[in-house]
Amino acid sequence: MGGPSAERLSALLGLLVVMLATLPRYLDGGHETRLSLMLMASAVVAVVAVLHWRLLDAVARQRLPDLLRRLGFCLLAGLAVMAGWYALAATLTGWQVLISHGATAGLLMHVLSLWWRRERSDAR
Repeated sequence: MGGPSAERLSALLGLLVVMLATLPRYLDGGHETRLSLMLMASAVVAVVAVLHWRLLDAVARQRLPDLLRRLGFCLLAGLAVMAGWYALAATLTGWQVLISHGATAGLLMHVLSLWWRRERSDAR
């Protein structure tokens, strides 16, 4: 495993977004224990993200804004994909589920795009 990278930090921040996107589901469903655990886990991920940021070199920090834009685009795309899926399946149980599942799909898209880009650059 390598050291800290901007790509890893963007994935870590995406994980934090996904974790925070689940909070409305737990809040609405009355799952206080799960809500508490997710809040604690989110705090740990946020601390790790800050530590990761501090370990990045200047070049990696310059790449981060582009990666965060890509992450934002992927999160919006994931939300759109899941909205389309639920529109076709007609099984949406609430906006909380849409936000949670959309964020998860977006993070998967982001991580797969990072992996695919790395595979392509390694093949050259």
